[in-house]
Amino acid sequence: MRATPTLLVLALAGLAAACGGKPKPEQPAPEPTPAATPAPAAAPDADSIARAREDSIRAAQAAGAERINAVKADLAAMINFDYDQAVIRQADQATLDRKAAILAANPNVKVQISGHADERGSDEYNLALGNRRAGAAKRYLENKGIDASRMDVVSYGEERPLNTGHDEAAYAQNRRDEFQVTAGGDSLVAPQ
Repeated sequence: MRATPTLLVLALAGLAAACGGKPKPEQPAPEPTPAATPAPAAAPDADSIARAREDSIRAAQAAGAERINAVKADLAAMINFDYDQAVIRQADQATLDRKAAILAANPNVKVQISGHADERGSDEYNLALGNRRAGAAKRYLENKGIDASRMDVVSYGEERPLNTGHDEAAYAQNRRDEFQVTAGGDSLVAPQ
């Protein structure tokens, strides 16, 4: 019977080892891997800097030239009139408003406004009608603050048709005012 107490002691020792004892040490959290640092960019060389500067200047000059061409086109844009009328149409007021802004931004610019008519009516009547049409555009621009001395009017009546056809489409194109810069057009600036 002596064997039983020894077995009992061994069983208790095994049980104590299984249940008790020291806990396993905690494992530390893994360290995050550091992000790869990009290699420093190579400094641009003098040629690259010069090319970039030249490209920038060319782009600015092209944009400036494009803007001045748009100003010239706005200043030269024609307006049209209804049959036997010398009243500025609502559709043409925006065109004249752009002209007024350009003329205000360019006080040295002078323009000639030429009035035209279609071929219907007598030569005398069409010359008078062309003059009334040019005068209507001049008055509109004066009302927008442009000095009258900067605008000359002339009438060509039916003498200079834009379209030589003999139908309503041709007549509609010929009933017009044209605008030509007569002074100060070399240094145009765009309105702000």
